[in-house]
Amino acid sequence: MSPQPDPAGQPRDRDSAGRPRNARARDELGRPLPRNATSAAGDVPQIPDDLVVTPAEATALGGGMLAEGRPFHAHEVFEAAWKSSSGPERELWRGLAQIAVGLTHARRGNARGAVALLRRGAERVRGYAAGPGRRYPDGLDAEFVAASADNVAARIERDGLSAVSPADLCLTLC
Repeated sequence: MSPQPDPAGQPRDRDSAGRPRNARARDELGRPLPRNATSAAGDVPQIPDDLVVTPAEATALGGGMLAEGRPFHAHEVFEAAWKSSSGPERELWRGLAQIAVGLTHARRGNARGAVALLRRGAERVRGYAAGPGRRYPDGLDAEFVAASADNVAARIERDGLSAVSPADLCLTLC
């Protein structure tokens, strides 16, 4: 069976199991560049689809990307941690990935999507933080992250995206 074409008539990028992948270069907010583009302005690094990271590595790499204002790429790191973890900590990584997507929506100008994902991610992170005996990698304060995401969501909801500076969208994990 040959790959299904995308809307532009190009074959879709799939892995060996048939799952969709996207090898196209992306801009700093994760939007695919034209097919003939080889890199984004500033040579934005791509996170490999098959990234495997430890919790400490995910915290350092994803947290650094959030602090640098690269939430789309942080999302991919947190998503890799989420998909490779088991047990209750999956919700922590899932929540961090959702917060990063919320920040990406804010940077793209989508206030409604930003508020929804920031709140959803904060709820998951806070839920994990409330569990008994929860442990975090060094450099991660789950309650601080949840409160920060809720704060940004409330400001966007109250004052709009124009009142939130790019620096306000660079969250830290502690």
